[in-house]
Amino acid sequence: MPSALPDGVPVPADGALPASALAGAAHRPLGFYLHVPYCATRCGYCDFNTYTATELRGSGGVLASRDAYADTLVEEVRLARKVLGDDPRPVGTVFVGGGTPTLLPAEDLVRMVRAVREEFGLAPDAEITTEANPETVDPAYLAALREGGFDRISFGMQSARPHVLRILDRTHTPGRPEACVAEARAAGFDHVNLDLIYGTPGESDDDWRASLDAAVAAGPDHVSAYALIVEEGTRLARRVRGGEIPMTDDDVHADRYLIAEERLSAAGFAWYEVSNWSTTRAGRCRHNELYWTGADWWGAGPGAHSHVGGVRWWNVKHPGAYAAALGAGRSPGAGREILTEEDRRVERVLLELRLREGVPLSLLREGGLAAAGGFLADGLLATGPYEEGRAVLTLRGRLLADAVVRDLVD
Repeated sequence: MPSALPDGVPVPADGALPASALAGAAHRPLGFYLHVPYCATRCGYCDFNTYTATELRGSGGVLASRDAYADTLVEEVRLARKVLGDDPRPVGTVFVGGGTPTLLPAEDLVRMVRAVREEFGLAPDAEITTEANPETVDPAYLAALREGGFDRISFGMQSARPHVLRILDRTHTPGRPEACVAEARAAGFDHVNLDLIYGTPGESDDDWRASLDAAVAAGPDHVSAYALIVEEGTRLARRVRGGEIPMTDDDVHADRYLIAEERLSAAGFAWYEVSNWSTTRAGRCRHNELYWTGADWWGAGPGAHSHVGGVRWWNVKHPGAYAAALGAGRSPGAGREILTEEDRRVERVLLELRLREGVPLSLLREGGLAAAGGFLADGLLATGPYEEGRAVLTLRGRLLADAVVRDLVD
């Protein structure tokens, strides 16, 4: 099952934020994440806050129903308007994730975004994204999304090889994600992403190359490629622990990453975050850039996390408890924390180092600056006109990003 929520202090019943969180808000970007917690089946590697119909049966009843979910989430958007008061910012990005958002009717997703538009307004160039399972959409569904304002869509491809998909418990037909890209383009989507996973037990280098080549040939303008992480509590973790399938080691992950960089760069994609490549600057996921740069976002839905002005909070996880709180006029927040200036500095270093632009050296303390000098000498960080005043990972540095950043935050 999904991992537990973090510790924190209680959220006020009305969701009110301290004045310090709202100070200067007009000068920060604002986005919305809308979480849809439903899945038809649970993938063996997934520990996200998602629920199948079987898991929900008898544990929340009508309150946990997919049929009423859009109405419930709209109530949280209205709560956000009350909490943020006269905040003048239009919303620059909306990201609908899950779970499998496209298990809901397209009209429900459009209605959720419409609530954000009605309560806050959308920026003229707002990016509106949804994740989608390839088997849950068709041309008519995609056309309805596009007509309703969505301009970006992300399909979970994971692999082009059937045996790899089986290990991951992915149920879509090989080739279907690539067809979805063409259907999304025909519906008028400006930006299309394909998600890939590398390092699945039983996957070979050639399998990975075939997946990358299939993704590129489909014609998206964005590809995300993530190393498989075996999370505790998942079916995949139990299979690995029981010796049914082997664990992929870090050296294989590094080799697969290098293959991804080679294949994607040759096809005209450029990395802009360690696990993300796009063909143009406009093709980047602007919503995810909010997370990586510490901007403001409101996460609506069960288990969703939010951040506004140094205050971070998270909602109750179960759809039934979430609906009950909103139905009673209470915030669905389960806990929150107020970040110190040092917390925020450390998080900026941790996240911004992953970006192509890197992290400003001005954020580093004495120990971090000394470590940066060593990494520069070792070829893990770059120097030159583009990187002046910033710590920027080289390709080799990207392979060791977690180790590099641990020393930079000192």
